[in-house]
Amino acid sequence: QVQLVESGGGLVQAGGSLRLSCAASGRPFSVYVMGWFRQAPGKEREFVAAAAWSGETYYRESVKGRFTISRDNAKNTVSLQMNSLKPEDTAAYFCAAGATVRVVTDPSSYDSWGQGTQVTVSS
Repeated sequence: QVQLVESGGGLVQAGGSLRLSCAASGRPFSVYVMGWFRQAPGKEREFVAAAAWSGETYYRESVKGRFTISRDNAKNTVSLQMNSLKPEDTAAYFCAAGATVRVVTDPSSYDSWGQGTQVTVSS
């Protein structure tokens, strides 16, 4: 497994931007699919974005064009740039890593998780 630590959450007004970062340590970072998930109170954890070691990226439909995931294999980091934030983006955001991810949108495909960082978007 790999250890993950998120940072960068906070409170922002609708239309604003935030950048989340996730630092990884442990097993070689480059072999993992890195993902971002979010969970709002009373709701299930949902997929937001993912980046494969090859650079291929995947996004939830509702964040396409607003969020950008990027990874730096040399620095063992993955980031999520979030622009044009909406109140419905409010949630705890979690970084995840999976060595053998078959379905990037499925939380059970990932075997390492960060502690989460809160993002709150006010209207």
